[in-house]
Amino acid sequence: MGIDRVYERLAVMLRMMVVALAIATVAAPSLASPTDIILSGPAVQGGILTGMAPSGTVEMRLDDQPVPIGADGRFLIGFDCDALPQARLTARFADGRTTDRSIAVSPGSWRIERVNAPLRAGRSSEAFLALRRPELEQIAAARAKVTGAQGWRQAFLWPRIGRISGLFGSQRIYQGVPGSYHGGIDIAGATGEPVVAPADGVVILAADRPFTLEGRLLMIDHGHGLSSAFLHLSRIDVKLGDAVVRGQRIGAVGATGRATGPHLHWGLRWNDARIDPLRLAGPMPAQ
Repeated sequence: MGIDRVYERLAVMLRMMVVALAIATVAAPSLASPTDIILSGPAVQGGILTGMAPSGTVEMRLDDQPVPIGADGRFLIGFDCDALPQARLTARFADGRTTDRSIAVSPGSWRIERVNAPLRAGRSSEAFLALRRPELEQIAAARAKVTGAQGWRQAFLWPRIGRISGLFGSQRIYQGVPGSYHGGIDIAGATGEPVVAPADGVVILAADRPFTLEGRLLMIDHGHGLSSAFLHLSRIDVKLGDAVVRGQRIGAVGATGRATGPHLHWGLRWNDARIDPLRLAGPMPAQ
């Protein structure tokens, strides 16, 4: 075989190798950089996102809020029903370097009812406020507790199965003046019907007497800033500091506090952000 033929074959083989390498490079999945913040799920008002922090992260913040990070790098963030359309998640490393990620927050879809009547002012008498202030202080102190609970990692259950009688985010507009958002989900039920823990957690408030608005109020911390509140209970079956497990009976439906009839109000918060329970528990199962 002549030297020219050898060079020709080598040139053909080289071209084939270059083409194969180019195809492999295009087809290969792009790998996340070691400094990338990984998020899972859609960002939406009233919703929750889970994620993975870059290795070596010592601090993370969502805008101005601290974000706890698990030993495995996992974290949780949430967006209020009034969240702004843009948020920024920032991770800081031990050497002072930072990396961040911009998050576009989609608007929620809330049920809005327009009423041709004036907005009635709530109770604001000194007698009412004297009762209400210590209740609000107890609620704030409960939300500030850090328990180390790990329920935030779990798939959430519905605390009871029943007809949804009030949706999260619903709002009435009184002759152009907006009323307050409904900060949870109402589930119809008869007094005494059981309520169970939607996920593992620690009891951070178990009212020993009915609150003026919430009635018998039970609050459970699920960890990493995520907590549940159960309102209007007729009975509370756990006590402050108890560790509860997913599916455990924790109380019973009632009509205590400001309620027009027996039902369960389930509220969820990530820090101060109001979260739609439907985003965690999914559609209500058939009865």
